Amino acid sequence: MINSQDVKNGMCIRLDGRLYFVIEFLHVKPGKGNTIMRTKLKDVVNGRVLDRTFQVGFKLEDVRVERRPFQFLYKEGEDYIFMNQESFEQAPIAKNLVTGVDFLKEGNMVEVVSDSSTETVLFAELPVKVVLQITYTEPGLKGDTATNATKPATLETGAIVRVPLFVNEGELIEVDTRDGSYQGRVKA
Repeated sequence: MINSQDVKNGMCIRLDGRLYFVIEFLHVKPGKGNTIMRTKLKDVVNGRVLDRTFQVGFKLEDVRVERRPFQFLYKEGEDYIFMNQESFEQAPIAKNLVTGVDFLKEGNMVEVVSDSSTETVLFAELPVKVVLQITYTEPGLKGDTATNATKPATLETGAIVRVPLFVNEGELIEVDTRDGSYQGRVKA
């Protein structure tokens, strides 16, 4: 248990039976009354952001989380099988717990965040940017680079992203895994 004034960014707490990451906190000393803590908390399961205010001295349950590198091996039904890079044990992780799952290919490294007391996986996240190859897109025409027009492109993982008209099939591109946006071409 920790006091509300000891809350820091990135800390994981248990509140009302749910796990939250602290995104933002602020000590507020109003003209009258006691000091309060204004916080923004992100739900670990569904990603919703919650604004919460606590009185100083309010007891919160902190959760110790561990971040470990895992490598994606293969998909089995609705689960994705990952290998722990430290112990070489294989662990299934449900699709809804993997952020950026549409851009996941075999061999990719992810960071798995787990509750260290119960060893339950909270979520797995890909790096912010990944490099993928375009397997199909309409060919670009010469002179189509002057506008900001985009076209759909299918990646090697099966995901479809919007790319500029000058990008062609077979090229490597960098994709932001948070929103699926095109970041640029990559030299092979």
